[in-house]
Amino acid sequence: MPTAVIDGISTRYEVAGSGPPLLMFSPGGFDSSLESWRTVGVYRRLGLLDRLTEKYTCVTFDRRESGRSGGRLERISWADYVAQGVGLLDRLGIERAHLMGGCVGCSTVAALAVAHPERVLSMVLYSPAGGVKYRLKQHARFTRHLAYAQEHGLDGVVALARGTEAGFTTDPRVGPWAGVIRRHDGFASRYAHYDPDRYQAAVAGTARLLFDRDTVPGPEPEDLLRLDTPALIVPGQDTSHAPSAARYLQECLPAAEYWDMPVAEQTAENAPGRVLEFLAAT
Repeated sequence: MPTAVIDGISTRYEVAGSGPPLLMFSPGGFDSSLESWRTVGVYRRLGLLDRLTEKYTCVTFDRRESGRSGGRLERISWADYVAQGVGLLDRLGIERAHLMGGCVGCSTVAALAVAHPERVLSMVLYSPAGGVKYRLKQHARFTRHLAYAQEHGLDGVVALARGTEAGFTTDPRVGPWAGVIRRHDGFASRYAHYDPDRYQAAVAGTARLLFDRDTVPGPEPEDLLRLDTPALIVPGQDTSHAPSAARYLQECLPAAEYWDMPVAEQTAENAPGRVLEFLAAT
């Protein structure tokens, strides 16, 4: 599977299918790999990726610090995730593309459309992550990691991360750089010797920048209100994908369609069809 160095970070990606380009931002939180489209939550049973490749050139990739992509020890913002997506479009020579996000990938899709509207044909925002309980869970995850790092040191985090396959989403103690620590000895060594105070600042800053609101994190609502990019919004229905998050995007995006279909009634027949219908119309 190919990799590209984007913004100084190795990105694993895959291109499948044929037709207009569709850049897909994976679900899975801090474990957002390209496989997540076939293995995580509702996407596992809907078969969206396989159906979409029948009509579109689908570009999937591991988000930085996830899957087999690399990472960098720094405070991370949505702009950093946007830079990865735009960099991949540039690497592949794609001037404009449809975008699709699942779960937390919706936040990056919306942020990219705000920052680079000229690059975006349309947006599919499938089960956007957000809501009060989602924000609380994310901050609790960072707090638990920082407590572990303070008690055991960053060398202790390295030992823990290399002794398990769990990611930050399932075991917050390992931190958001766990996957990179496992795969790259040089990174693990630098991480273990990083200044603890600077590390605390980077992690706390990441939590603050990424999860600063009880709606959908990412771009500011005033910027969404000015965005005329066509969008399809499909609601989720749990504590990480609150229906209020999808309704918030519907309220903010002027050119939005809202597929008011309960998650339990989204099937491998109707869900891919609804997405394909929207994409064809735009």
